[in-house]
Amino acid sequence: MENKLSGFGLDPTGVERRTFLEEGESSPKQSLYSLSLSASLYLACFHLLSLKLGFILLLLSIYKMDLDLSAPHSTGTTIIGVTYNGGVVLGADSRTSTGMYVANRASDKITELTDNVYVCRSGSAADTQVISDYVRYFLHQHTIQLGQPATVKVAANLVRLLSYQNKNMLQAGVIVGGWDKYEGGQIYSVPLGGTILRQPFSIGGSGSSYLYGFFDQAWKEDMTHEEAEQLVVKAASLAMARDGASGGVVRTVTINAEGVTRKFYGGDTLPLWHDELEPTNSLLDLLSSSVPEPMST
Repeated sequence: MENKLSGFGLDPTGVERRTFLEEGESSPKQSLYSLSLSASLYLACFHLLSLKLGFILLLLSIYKMDLDLSAPHSTGTTIIGVTYNGGVVLGADSRTSTGMYVANRASDKITELTDNVYVCRSGSAADTQVISDYVRYFLHQHTIQLGQPATVKVAANLVRLLSYQNKNMLQAGVIVGGWDKYEGGQIYSVPLGGTILRQPFSIGGSGSSYLYGFFDQAWKEDMTHEEAEQLVVKAASLAMARDGASGGVVRTVTINAEGVTRKFYGGDTLPLWHDELEPTNSLLDLLSSSVPEPMST
């Protein structure tokens, strides 16, 4: 059988020795070296996979934190109700958000309850929609039984009843506004928890924190319809300029003895405040307008 020279070494006496191994055999040192090399490779691969997995989990956690698409749709918003000498004007922006993601940029947050009563919704979109649906159904039955339209006070108290009885499960703050032949134009605020307050004007939503001082200065009794309409649009545009959860367009609803009038104000027709940029159709327009002209010699 052919022998193969596999290595040299020194014995304890210092005399050189040669080791001859059979074909296919390996020395203990070679086996130990191969085993340690394989373990090192496996360990390196394990560390690499651990780093990749940790990085993926980090990205997923950041994505879930910022863009949690399973989160409840929220109308973090600006809603306004104002009385004037002939009725009420309701107004709202149109941005519906899911965390940091804008789920709907042109939603309608002013919902009809009856022909003469409307509600502005803020909070969880699903909660406010189901409250509106229930109240609309109850008011329809109420109108059939009485043979006449329900009053604004009845509609507001039904909203208050549902909000208060389910306050631990609902996230809803609404403004009920309307006109009836008994008390004219009325505004009722029903914030979180189910309290009900009749007020000459009311604001709600995340953008309302920027408007309290403005309304203290700008609101006045016995306004005309035009003054009330301009006040609502101006207030909504101010809140949209400051509040990241408010934006889009402005919708208004006027309710008086003559009926209901809806109006729409596009984002390009609203006044600009502070350092707001003018709306453009393309980012290229914005970039081209900011390019400086060449210097003249």
